[in-house]
Amino acid sequence: MSIPLDGIKINGIEVDNSFAEAFEMRATRLIITAIDYHWARQAAENMTGFATSVIGCGIEAGIERRLATHETPDGRSGYSVLIFAMSTKDLAKHLGLRIGQCILTCPTTAVFSGIESDKKVSKKILLGDYIRYFGDGYQISKIVGDKRYWRIPVMDGEFVCEDKASVVPAIGGGNFIIMGRSQAEVIQACRAGVEAMSHVRNIVLPFPGGGVRSGSKVGSRYKRLNASTNDPYCPTLRGIVDSSLKPGVESAMEIVIDGLSVQDVINAMRVGIRAVCDLGAQHGIIGITAGNYDGKLGNYHFHLWETVETDE
Repeated sequence: MSIPLDGIKINGIEVDNSFAEAFEMRATRLIITAIDYHWARQAAENMTGFATSVIGCGIEAGIERRLATHETPDGRSGYSVLIFAMSTKDLAKHLGLRIGQCILTCPTTAVFSGIESDKKVSKKILLGDYIRYFGDGYQISKIVGDKRYWRIPVMDGEFVCEDKASVVPAIGGGNFIIMGRSQAEVIQACRAGVEAMSHVRNIVLPFPGGGVRSGSKVGSRYKRLNASTNDPYCPTLRGIVDSSLKPGVESAMEIVIDGLSVQDVINAMRVGIRAVCDLGAQHGIIGITAGNYDGKLGNYHFHLWETVETDE
């Protein structure tokens, strides 16, 4: 469809003719199980904590979804989590530490690889083969089919961990920015978008609750920082900097999406933007735009108008 230079309107909300700039990453999926959903959730939340941005955390991660017992390898309660990093080496390093500190330590848990890929394009990283040494020589392995599992003695019984997990190409940094009349209205819209996207497979929203108030730009006036506040979208700096905020906007919030494929990110952006627009301009939402760096850094560009559909 033909899009005017200033974008389109959906339900009275302006959607800019802009794009989200995203980056190539590496990812894997783990399935964490336990005796019940309480303990499986505890392990999943701890394992994906402090994983909002590779800028400061090394990895980006989140809970993908709750799994029914028939969806888990051992028939127990479980959750799937997705973990993203800039390289396979970084992914393996952080994954091993988090399994040892956050899953092994959690009562009744077990962990399995939750993704398979073409062996010609995928590498394997260590899971159980990394953590097995905690068994101090009492650990044992068992091969079931074409997979190896490790059984490590712990005080509540055994910790079972699959030997290795596949690493697949992935995408980090899909995003859109919600702009509105007030902080309360923008937060409400953000929650609506996050809730809608929580039902999309193969993606996670790595920031707290899915929302990001501290959107960043590349670089800083301070040499030791490689990123700093995205001042064009800070309402308190209007009149001091070259603002990108629309008239009437007093608050903005970004939602960042990491996904396993281009289509996964598109699906999430479409669902999230539509959920925000469904609220309508009467709920104080003035516009939607996206964070980018003029197309100079990320090799994936997600144009907002390509992710939404409108009858207006």
